[in-house]
Amino acid sequence: MQDSEIIEKTEKSWSELSDKVINWVDSLILNLPNFLLAVLVLFLFVIFAKYSSKLVDKIFRKSSAQDSIRTVSVKVFKVFIIGLGLFLSLGILNLNTVLTSILGAAGVIGLAVGFALQGTLHNTFAGVIISFIPKLQIGDWIETNDYAGFVVDINLRSVVIQTVDYNLVIIPNSKIVDAPFKNFSRTPRGRIILTCGVGYESDLPKVQEITVNAIKKIFEQRPGESIQFYYTEFGDSSINYQLRFWADVGNQGDVYKAQHNAILAIKAAYNENDINIPFPIRTLDFGKNKFRSEKIDIRNIKE
Repeated sequence: MQDSEIIEKTEKSWSELSDKVINWVDSLILNLPNFLLAVLVLFLFVIFAKYSSKLVDKIFRKSSAQDSIRTVSVKVFKVFIIGLGLFLSLGILNLNTVLTSILGAAGVIGLAVGFALQGTLHNTFAGVIISFIPKLQIGDWIETNDYAGFVVDINLRSVVIQTVDYNLVIIPNSKIVDAPFKNFSRTPRGRIILTCGVGYESDLPKVQEITVNAIKKIFEQRPGESIQFYYTEFGDSSINYQLRFWADVGNQGDVYKAQHNAILAIKAAYNENDINIPFPIRTLDFGKNKFRSEKIDIRNIKE
């Protein structure tokens, strides 16, 4: 009796399994054209994304857009095309429920990843922002976060600058966005500032005239620009002034070069006109402050 029940259950299970396999095969045969079509559509979209992204890259290269904008735009375009192909393929397979589940799971996973990678995502979004900022481009000389140098790369994670000693400094994008930066290369002209002092015996109007003329000879001032000269204070050993003038500057090295040439010109002009640039000195006058010594009678000292 037990053997017959076991045989009956086994035959029933085998029959159900066979029916399911047959149904799966039938479904596969019936849906095989849709499956092949979905694979073909996805493959075509991948190929289209590959070659169309190259076309977009060429268009950006011919335009005036900077390299960082081109790189980000090409990557976003390629991901968008492939994602569109994936959604169309799932629609051909009538997997709308699966597609909805994928989108829901992607939302949950994205939220979890967002909390886990806050710093990384911050840098990524900051990189997108920096890529579309026209005031910061590859090749610019900038000062930021206590570093100065040429921008050699802008990517989705960081900005890479090359300092004057040819070392590379990698600064996270979030640091660039959250902190101020100074860009020397966005303006072809810049104002140079020098400070100096002359002796108290100097003819101050004459000093001003000689200094301004010395600068005019080597630095051409364009319309709207002027040389500014201001006496600022009575110093300990000199009357100090500040000099401002315009020059072609694209980086910090150009600023140092302009200051160098200005100092040479001013010193040469002062030498020709016997103008003194004093330096702090200390005078000890013993004539007016003589030490006085008194004679002490040893006999008056009591033991």
